[in-house]
Amino acid sequence: MEKLQRWWLGIWDRIAAGPGSSAWLKGIGVLLGLYLLSALVVGLYWSWEPARFDVEAKAVPHEGAAPAVGSHTSGALIEIVETLLNKPGGYLSNDRLPPGIWLDNVPNWEFGVLVQARDLSRALRKDFSRSQSQSTEDGDLAKAEPLLHFNNKSWLLPSTEGEYRKAVKHMRQYQLRLADPAQTQSQFYARADNLNNWLGDVSTRLGSLSQRLSASVGQRRLNTDLAGEIDARQSTQGMAEQDIQTSWLELDDVFYEARGTAWALIHILQAVDADFAVALEKKNARVSLEQIVRELESTQETIWSPMVLNGSEFGLVANHSLVMASYISRANAAIIDLRKLLSQG
Repeated sequence: MEKLQRWWLGIWDRIAAGPGSSAWLKGIGVLLGLYLLSALVVGLYWSWEPARFDVEAKAVPHEGAAPAVGSHTSGALIEIVETLLNKPGGYLSNDRLPPGIWLDNVPNWEFGVLVQARDLSRALRKDFSRSQSQSTEDGDLAKAEPLLHFNNKSWLLPSTEGEYRKAVKHMRQYQLRLADPAQTQSQFYARADNLNNWLGDVSTRLGSLSQRLSASVGQRRLNTDLAGEIDARQSTQGMAEQDIQTSWLELDDVFYEARGTAWALIHILQAVDADFAVALEKKNARVSLEQIVRELESTQETIWSPMVLNGSEFGLVANHSLVMASYISRANAAIIDLRKLLSQG
């Protein structure tokens, strides 16, 4: 190693001492500056969040008529994953070179989208495509779900993109079989109890995001882990109260994860509105679902600030995390109300 270092230093000394070395170094500086400038421009372009898509257009027609039940939900899931892979810059969470490696907001947005895609793929496999707990699971969905749970930062053999594309192929096969009258074993059961189960997962995710966003300014919280049941127990004794605050280094990470989560949920809920229309109308719950979408759409407004601000609750500077937490919390509260409606006879 020492010989290699001496050899390299000797070469560098000869270059620096040689004729025209100043111009040579200046040329390297110009090329490096141009590279960094182009990487900055490309990075800004890659940082634009994808536009919303038309859920209705992603459904496969059933015998040339209306799309089959479940075609909207499966089509929305396919398009969500394909958007992750095909948006400007492609999938960035596993990038190891500039400018992708410099962009932390986009990977966090991607992770928020990916979590919702994973949850929906699991719901499709264990609930939506099965008539009862003892029924056989769909073969393509059984293959797609673990593929979507593959390491989201793997860049080499196999790559994350390659595994997710395989998942898309299996989900597309499932969607096409739904539209084929001859494939009677391929089903999507749009029942209120199935929808309620998936909404429970969504509510849990939003509740966690809301807490992390609210902790941007720091809070002293009481321990309510065992509230409501006098005989409840937990593994180890928790503190009666504790200070909770999201690190300032993670504020934008949580914020963009929440934006990605909301972006994915808007499309999924619009698909649910189409596939579960009969069940929602029967429970008089369709307007409740539409209100959830309205709340989530507010999270997608343009951010005019060059960075995520973290002012105090009533200070002069905005706190973007608290604003996001407000919309997420209201959407979660509406989901809780919707689940109550769905559970009623």
